[in-house]
Amino acid sequence: MCDNCGCNIPHASQVHLANGTIRAIRPFNAAEPRTLAVMQNLLQENNDRAALNRQQFDAHGTRVFNLMSSPGSGKTSLLEVTLEQLTARGVNVAVIEGDLETENDALRLRRKGVPVVQITTGMACHLDAQMVNTAWQTLCSEPVDILFIENVGNLVCPASFDLGQHHNVVLLSVPEGDDKPEKYPVMFRQAEAVLVTKVDLLPYFTEFSLERVREEVALLAPGSDILPLSTKTTQNWAQWVAWLGDRCVN
Repeated sequence: MCDNCGCNIPHASQVHLANGTIRAIRPFNAAEPRTLAVMQNLLQENNDRAALNRQQFDAHGTRVFNLMSSPGSGKTSLLEVTLEQLTARGVNVAVIEGDLETENDALRLRRKGVPVVQITTGMACHLDAQMVNTAWQTLCSEPVDILFIENVGNLVCPASFDLGQHHNVVLLSVPEGDDKPEKYPVMFRQAEAVLVTKVDLLPYFTEFSLERVREEVALLAPGSDILPLSTKTTQNWAQWVAWLGDRCVN
């Protein structure tokens, strides 16, 4: 967590809902005293809110997947294809979309005919449980079998904030390099599945080793599934959809 993004600020997030968009406003004070205590208090407050979120999701019969990655790894492209696959099977899907600014990704996903709430965080480099709760209130009036939370693109801070999700999915794209699990172990330790995206580019990134990714993830998160995917091909899409379905069975 860092001072620059404001994510160690103890004040509760203030959110304003308008036209399906939530803006989080965090007061910034680089001179905040007792930083360690502030961070601990913030995380405890967030964890308490996350537990309540999870209770609400369970009561609604909704399974929640938190998608995390660096910017540009393909989260939105993954969701575009995934939404098509799931809605064709009659699954009720919704999305909470997190970005610092713009509704670009939310607009793309709304074209798939599913409810999408955009959270623009401003300075904050991650979503938190209160932001997600506020967004959820605009979605829970309708049946939602699966809720995807597309977290802010960042391989650091999102790993520290429980949102009330049931499952964490981390994306790693081929152009990023195969060393990311080693360099960002906290994020990959959270992963129940690691989706290696843009595998259609493997012929052009010959230095990328899927085997190295498997070995590093096995050390950090034993039992985590590794799924190579590309939105340009049909490779492993049935496996990914089946993986989601298996986790929605009570």
